[in-house]
Amino acid sequence: MFAQTAPANPPSHIIEVTLENFEAEVLTASQTTPILLDFWASWCGPCKQLGPILEKLAAEYHGAFVLAKVDVDAQQQLAGSFGIRSIPTVVLFQNGQPVDGFPGVLPEGQLRQFLSQHGIEPAAAPAEPIEVAPPTPAEEIARLRSELAAKPDDDSIKLDLAVVLARHGDTAEAKTLIDALPAKFGTDERARNANVLIANAAHLKNAPDRAALAQRVSSNPDDLEARHLLGLRLLGEGEAEAALQQFLEMLKRQRDYQDGLPRRALIEAFNVITDAELVGRYRRQMSALLF
Repeated sequence: MFAQTAPANPPSHIIEVTLENFEAEVLTASQTTPILLDFWASWCGPCKQLGPILEKLAAEYHGAFVLAKVDVDAQQQLAGSFGIRSIPTVVLFQNGQPVDGFPGVLPEGQLRQFLSQHGIEPAAAPAEPIEVAPPTPAEEIARLRSELAAKPDDDSIKLDLAVVLARHGDTAEAKTLIDALPAKFGTDERARNANVLIANAAHLKNAPDRAALAQRVSSNPDDLEARHLLGLRLLGEGEAEAALQQFLEMLKRQRDYQDGLPRRALIEAFNVITDAELVGRYRRQMSALLF
């Protein structure tokens, strides 16, 4: 025997009504949106026929009315106030008042006609949200250059531009911008992050390419110099998690390598990676290894 139950995460146009929320969800809400009360119970066979049809219509009408479900076993006082003697019973509220209703089961066509008689017609489906693609590096740089052209003395814009340039590989111009900033920006988090990226680029200036570094690591997993350089290359190419994996593996293999370089590499990477969930996950792994 299958009981009629509300969906685990019902849409906003299907609600559960109790004595406590009746005034807000039915009397007040029906001033602006028709409310269709469905008095039902889990043991009621006809309720299991009517309920799914009402829920289907509530979904199809896209909020033109709200289906308010009342479990008569749980809400006996509320059901009694309506004099409910048989279920299912449906009552339509509009403008804070009950205006119509019916007992028993109606076929879908008659239910549509019932709604139509009271001016309730299907509403248009809500528009799908438009996903806006994040700006490309070139677009982001162009925007900041434009802002700087309009405000050439704005040091904060210069710093933002330096960070973006450093993040996308133009460390020379980034360094020039940062070096020209007032001393007070030296402790700014954006400046520190840009300087990390600039330092990483300097480390990689004469380093082997990515493929050669990956081959070194594959041939000798304890080649921590190669792991470090490979991690820096991955970080510079936007592969944040792959970079963190290399730095974390360094920490696992030799935490005190070059006076704690594995830990420093991880912390510096955390400061420049913008994915908070990813950073949090690897921070926890680092902490588990250290403490």
